[in-house]
Amino acid sequence: MGPLTGLKVIEMAGIGPGPMCAMLLADLGAKVLRVDRVEPSGLGSPRPPRSNVLLRNREIVALDLKKPASVELTLKLITDADMLIEGFRPGVMERLGLGPDACLARNPKLIFGRVTGWGQDGPMAMAAGHDIDYIALTGALHAIGRAGQKPVPPLNLVGDYGGGALYLAFGMMAAWYEMQRSGKGQVVDTAMVDGAANLMASAFGALGGGVWNDEREANITDGGSPFYDVYECADGKYLACGPIEAKFYAEFLGRIGFDVTKMPPQHDRTHWAETKARLAARIREKTRDEWADLLQTTDSCVAPVLTMTEAPHHPHNVARAAFVEVDGIMQPAPAPRFSRSVPPLPTPPNVPDPARAASVLADWLGAADIAAARASGAIG
Repeated sequence: MGPLTGLKVIEMAGIGPGPMCAMLLADLGAKVLRVDRVEPSGLGSPRPPRSNVLLRNREIVALDLKKPASVELTLKLITDADMLIEGFRPGVMERLGLGPDACLARNPKLIFGRVTGWGQDGPMAMAAGHDIDYIALTGALHAIGRAGQKPVPPLNLVGDYGGGALYLAFGMMAAWYEMQRSGKGQVVDTAMVDGAANLMASAFGALGGGVWNDEREANITDGGSPFYDVYECADGKYLACGPIEAKFYAEFLGRIGFDVTKMPPQHDRTHWAETKARLAARIREKTRDEWADLLQTTDSCVAPVLTMTEAPHHPHNVARAAFVEVDGIMQPAPAPRFSRSVPPLPTPPNVPDPARAASVLADWLGAADIAAARASGAIG
């Protein structure tokens, strides 16, 4: 049984950070019910439902929230919930009759989790956007990439999932912990722009301290230094090298055939280009896997750059069961790990099925409420 067993969460269907947050909670044992649209949203790339991994570990019911009966049914579900997750633009839940005031009136202990790109207020609050826009506004996108080239989008990891889903989950659990003392629920306003900015705390501190250059590939951890970069190997594959600490840097150099005492001082930036060229030439002498076999279990701080196809089969990931196969789809296992409250393996994503609506709702509502929902046309 996962550590969040007993926690009940309503997830209003959306994309990106909302579903990711719901997955994180469900992976650890929370009972999550996703309230989906009756008609498909058309968002995202078409794919088999079983491959939409963010929707694993929960049931789904489709409701037409334009119908008062469906809104009332949702409020009844909220009455029995600990948390609600929604990722609409500001004001949408209020227009549906499901805003914080309405929900907290039904359930004063509810944690009402909202995630948007720009937040619930501010001059850009109502503007459309995606991960790349939110991280652009925080300095994060500017900082990622090679010198003299355009910034590189880091997938949608930093805004949607790092700054959005993880901060939403953290904020909701913090609010739930506070509710244990106060007995009162509250709204958690999670903005991806806020979360992405918060992720940049260390870099902004370094900038303010005069030890960070506000240009790409000009700092220790942005590919500017020779001891924190990716190098091409003899087979055209890549090796990630990150021996920042002096003792690790010395070991790394020694193991690839250099004497640290005969190399330029590690942190002398005037020699970084020269050192990087020497390291690049040496690393091109062997294949990626030859270097990995030589270095990856040492204190050299080196790892092979694996493709997504390769990663689940690396011996360390296999030993840790970092990936699992569910219904034919290879996917990351739940994280983090717990010594006692070990969550079960994920269950595959579901799709809304009107024929199952009553059985899905049985974990949330009594027989009379389900019969009333059917009679009102809220469910099939």
